[in-house]
Amino acid sequence: MKYTTLNRRDFLKKAGMAGTAVAFASSPWLSVFADSKHTDRSVARIGIIGPGSRGRYLMQFLANDPKVEITGLCDTYQPSLDEALKITPEAKVYSDYRKLLEDKAIDAVVIATPLNTHCQIALDAFDAGKHVFCEKSIGFTMEECFAMYNKHKSTGKVFFSGQQRLFDPRYIKAMEMIHSGIFGNIQAIRTFWFRNGDWRRAVPSPQLERQINWRLYREYSKGLMTELACHQLQIGSWALQSIPNKVMGHGAITYWKDGREVYDNVSCLYVFDNGEKLTFESVISNQFYGLEEQILGHLGTIEPEKGKYYFENTAPAPGFLRLINDIEHQLFDTLPFAGTSWAPETAKDNAGEYILGEKPKGDGTDLMLNAFAEAVITEKQPAKVAEEGYYASVLTLLGDMAIEKGEILTFPEEFKLDYLNHRKSLI
Repeated sequence: MKYTTLNRRDFLKKAGMAGTAVAFASSPWLSVFADSKHTDRSVARIGIIGPGSRGRYLMQFLANDPKVEITGLCDTYQPSLDEALKITPEAKVYSDYRKLLEDKAIDAVVIATPLNTHCQIALDAFDAGKHVFCEKSIGFTMEECFAMYNKHKSTGKVFFSGQQRLFDPRYIKAMEMIHSGIFGNIQAIRTFWFRNGDWRRAVPSPQLERQINWRLYREYSKGLMTELACHQLQIGSWALQSIPNKVMGHGAITYWKDGREVYDNVSCLYVFDNGEKLTFESVISNQFYGLEEQILGHLGTIEPEKGKYYFENTAPAPGFLRLINDIEHQLFDTLPFAGTSWAPETAKDNAGEYILGEKPKGDGTDLMLNAFAEAVITEKQPAKVAEEGYYASVLTLLGDMAIEKGEILTFPEEFKLDYLNHRKSLI
């Protein structure tokens, strides 16, 4: 298999951002696509640990990448292996991940197992000399996340987490716009992810309930916080170029009362040093509003998921609407209302503009995996990828802890990285 270098210009063209040199200033992790000296390795030979539904989703992209060979598969559930072999029939099969790690022909691993198993597998993989891509959240506790990050640093091996928005062109462009100041000072960020479904998978026998539906049980997962919030909290800290220091939250099982242990309804409020707030909400019994990050500055608003932005000062209303407004003023201003209750603060009728000139396509997963393969081949860790994944994971776990304790918690000093002190100057 012949490998063709994906250089800086090729990446920007693929991402729909040709000529956008500032992308590398706002998103230094894209530096992995810069022209650089390669090793004598022509492809990234990758083993998949946990080819369940998420693992196979990632495999679809990797299998279509000419610079990737999926050479190993590991799972304890045979049906998952059978489905994965349909994608890569030549791959070796393992039931013990430690045997896969002994294979010298494997350069890197993708970890897509239940959350409570991530840490040990990743630590063992680093010790075995493998580069690591780990699904988010990376660890089950803040201590695990810290141990994983430190092992990455001590071994010098590449470390990615499943934060695909870091590589999504609309998010990269959105952050360029935010950091340039065109939306003014960012005052608040609202994030939400709403679904309508029980989050269950079919189980062939009751004995497999916890193995297959592990996301529903506290022994294996922290539920909506670790599975969904991890994406959106990273967007908040990326936009504000810092991490929040306080968090409070609430969670409950309000609809899916089916024996699950994780909440189906959560809300968290994160507060930054300057008083800006970042909120996360998730309900999985109503999907009307879907998912979004609403980043609010005093001059405008940007919604990266929708791929649109809006300025506060919009064009004046048509003449007829202006006439109606004037009539309302003349009529209601003479009445003894308490305040201006006649003019409620309803949402503005503002169609906005597309960030990249069109509706968004994809979510950055393909480009993220392209970058991981490139990093494995070049043995070059992109700037701040590991740190962004680390903080996103720790913030979700801190939020979950605040919900469980019913307290306002402060970000522990012992889990802050030296990198944080230099973050603003690097972005």
